[in-house]
Amino acid sequence: MRDKRGSGLGWTIFFSVICALYMYPIVMVVLNSLKQERFISTSTSFDLPTAETFAGMENYIKAIQSNGFLESLFYSLFITISSVALILLCCSMCAWYITRVNNWISKMVYMLCAFSMVVPFQMVMFTLSQTADKLDLNTPFNICIIYLGFGAGLAVFMFSGFMKSIPIEIEEAAMIDGCSPLQTYFKVVFPILKPTMISVGVLETMWVWNDYLLPTLVLDIKKYRTIPMLIQYFRGSYGRVEMGPMMACIVLTVLPVIVIYLLGQKHIIKGVLAGAVKG
Repeated sequence: MRDKRGSGLGWTIFFSVICALYMYPIVMVVLNSLKQERFISTSTSFDLPTAETFAGMENYIKAIQSNGFLESLFYSLFITISSVALILLCCSMCAWYITRVNNWISKMVYMLCAFSMVVPFQMVMFTLSQTADKLDLNTPFNICIIYLGFGAGLAVFMFSGFMKSIPIEIEEAAMIDGCSPLQTYFKVVFPILKPTMISVGVLETMWVWNDYLLPTLVLDIKKYRTIPMLIQYFRGSYGRVEMGPMMACIVLTVLPVIVIYLLGQKHIIKGVLAGAVKG
């Protein structure tokens, strides 16, 4: 018993140190976002804010009032909401078809979705950029179709695992009562999918919101910039990088994702465990 307790304490200390190392860069960004500009790039950048270095909310006000912040915020919100909604709807319906229709087509679709998680994005990013230009998918209003393709692998995999745990007799009873396939899905299957819906939604939201590479390759950076793209090209007067407002912009970008994850983390665990019951 003592050996188990000692081992548990050792693992707790080890993972606490790992967690502190991961949190250190975030803490430094938050601290520097509260400092005056001239103290960020000096030797005092690793110190806590003092009465001399403290800038209050000045950096955050400059970040919000900076050229393009609100526009970039709108693009990021629109892309994230539209992409995640499309992934949840299409991938859940696809997983329902895969688990309920047992033929070679459904098996092939499932294998293709699973295979898409293995293919690195770097292998297809150049051809993707050309294809997006030809199909007019290079605006924030239709880039969600591209995100659907890249997010379908994980979403279909998780939805399929959960679908296998749903008794098919429930759907058969609904069809006997006169429900069409769409009515059966939206009135019976869709409400049961809530744990996995939240899990997939949180994971996909974190991915799309923080994504930098795909929008940079597809969108015209002179017309459309998401929040991660804005941070990369954050400039002040005369092209000078303003570290204070940039740090504040990073904090404002990370904060919504952290809040969403904290609110949905228990649902993520439930959704993953629910999908692992059968299959």
